[in-house]
Amino acid sequence: SIGSALPHSISHSTSPSPFPSHSLRLLSAAASPGPPPAAGCPGAGDGSVSLSLRQAERPRTPGREEGDVQQTERAAAAGRGHDDTLPVKQTDIPWRLRQMLDILVYEEKQLERGETGPCMEYLLQHKILETLCTLAKAGYPPGMKQQVLILITKLLGQIQQPLLPHINVHRPVQKLIRLCGEDLGSKTEKEEVQFLTTVCAKLSQDPYLINFFIEKKDSADYRRLSSCPSEKNRVQRDQAFGTESPRSSWSQGSQLDPSPTPCASSTRLNPEGEGGQRDRTLLSALLTLTASEKPQFALKACEGLLLLARLPEEVAARYMVESTAVCRTLSDRLSDLCKLIPDSIDPGQVELLGRVNWRSHCAASRVEDADSFPGKGAAMSFFSWLDYCDQLVKEAHEVTAAAVAQEIRRRFFVKVLEPRLLQVSEARILSSTELLMGVVTHVTSPCLLDELVLFLLGEEREGEVPGQPACHPLRYQLIDRCNHLSDEISMATLRFFEQLLQKPQEHIIYNLVLRNLRGRCYIGNSTGQEDRAAENEHLDETDELEEDPFFTDIYTGSRFPASDWLVPPVATQEATKADGKPEVNRIVNSFLCLVPDAVKTSDLVAGCGYDTYLVDAHRMFQGCCVNAREWKWPLVPKHLESCEPGGIFYEGDFLKVLFDRMAQILQQVTCKQKGPIKSGIVDHCCFTIAIG
Repeated sequence: SIGSALPHSISHSTSPSPFPSHSLRLLSAAASPGPPPAAGCPGAGDGSVSLSLRQAERPRTPGREEGDVQQTERAAAAGRGHDDTLPVKQTDIPWRLRQMLDILVYEEKQLERGETGPCMEYLLQHKILETLCTLAKAGYPPGMKQQVLILITKLLGQIQQPLLPHINVHRPVQKLIRLCGEDLGSKTEKEEVQFLTTVCAKLSQDPYLINFFIEKKDSADYRRLSSCPSEKNRVQRDQAFGTESPRSSWSQGSQLDPSPTPCASSTRLNPEGEGGQRDRTLLSALLTLTASEKPQFALKACEGLLLLARLPEEVAARYMVESTAVCRTLSDRLSDLCKLIPDSIDPGQVELLGRVNWRSHCAASRVEDADSFPGKGAAMSFFSWLDYCDQLVKEAHEVTAAAVAQEIRRRFFVKVLEPRLLQVSEARILSSTELLMGVVTHVTSPCLLDELVLFLLGEEREGEVPGQPACHPLRYQLIDRCNHLSDEISMATLRFFEQLLQKPQEHIIYNLVLRNLRGRCYIGNSTGQEDRAAENEHLDETDELEEDPFFTDIYTGSRFPASDWLVPPVATQEATKADGKPEVNRIVNSFLCLVPDAVKTSDLVAGCGYDTYLVDAHRMFQGCCVNAREWKWPLVPKHLESCEPGGIFYEGDFLKVLFDRMAQILQQVTCKQKGPIKSGIVDHCCFTIAIG
């Protein structure tokens, strides 16, 4: 028997018995937290609560056994003089609960996998957990909630067999969830986080169990959610677990609608309870605890929310979107954290922050923020929460991911970020531009990146017309700032576009560049006579240059004639067309020979020459080619016959402003203050064009 095999500290039986009656008595005694509650308190009169541990521990003989009614009466009489205000830690209740857990764990180890012992059956049949949760809600005795949280957390974590499918387990677990997240900074915050994350871990192991924790405000609405198309082979999966999903039983007999439209209808499950009070569900409790002042608790709550967002159950995803405040809470907190960043924050310091990881930020100490630049703590918290939202969108169910991304665009990008970007103060433009570049750096999930790109560039894909009013004011402002009177603003904006063009998103390159090149109007249709005339003109220019003593003196003794530096011979052109590799070095050197040494600012810094630029540009170009493979672009250019004849070519606002900046390359000054900035602007223009 289990009773005879228990340790001496748990079992006091002197002889083995074929039926573990003593273990059951001990289990029932361990479930008894002391004297019964006073009249009117929850749990009053419950026999399983009013048992006495010492009475149950006393070995029984057949002649001295007493009935349950007599035991209850004696325990009630013994508890009439008990002090109800005595804290639970000053009683033996914690020891009793640990003893009950030890019995159940030991029993499971002695049985084969999948079997349920008599002690576990006793726990389930007599609704012991439900009684304990009732006492926890009533706060009897004081501190009982903490002990019950510890017990059920360890019970779910240490017992290997699935307990949540049992109604006498998931029902008290739901009651206990409603007690979590009531007040931040409470004495039971640690136990609440551990309990909630344990429940989330169990749900991630068996995703169908989430249906037990979906609050059904209206059965018709829930059946509507249940009838939505979901994962394949759900019935087979439920049969494999040996149980039937409650959603499957409720939606039995109804045909599945292949269209998702009914699920996205305007009829929404009400997330508010009666009287306008919000129901405390698993999701709402986790959302509350993510704002805990203790970073380790907030980190655990965020991890639990991630586990729920990853669940493959579509009905759970739609419930999360339509019936909870998850999307609104995530976006509103992002907006609130952004508003805490002061406008006077140093843009250079924001750039040095780099990418902030939400796990590292929550785990790290925040004391160092006070010793750094003003606003660092607010900026770190903002980027940390943005990184968390990005990871949640990346890993969540597609329904949840799309809804969270759209809510972030509406409530944060449009309402908070756009007004900051449209300011006219130079200092605020710099800080908002650096903030925007940080946002672009942290956004990597496809759904959130799509919403960010549409917010910045708009949805237009037709070719631009010069002089036409801007359809998207924010896009026009950002492009116009690339050629701003302030060199610092131009530099910051060019870095932003450089970062944006490196994102693996097709609409970025198409909206900024390709929408204007698609018609191929940049190629002029000319006749053969015009080509020959142009060739003769080039030859005439070559002859004139060869007679110029300046060019002949410079290139005397060179293996290339002076004419080869400006106009390549026919043989060189044919070789270039054959292998597709023009002599880039020769062309660049031809240009550098014309540039005075006084304006060659690249010589002032090592590794900033054109050769380094070509290597970086080639690397970025290869990365763009890898990204473009997934965009299914045509591999063959459009035939000139299909192009619109006589069309006027306009490169678009973005390329125009870049070419305008490059046209000013000879106007850069060489003073120590403005020279590097001017040179950097030209470098970024070239680099951005190469990426595009």
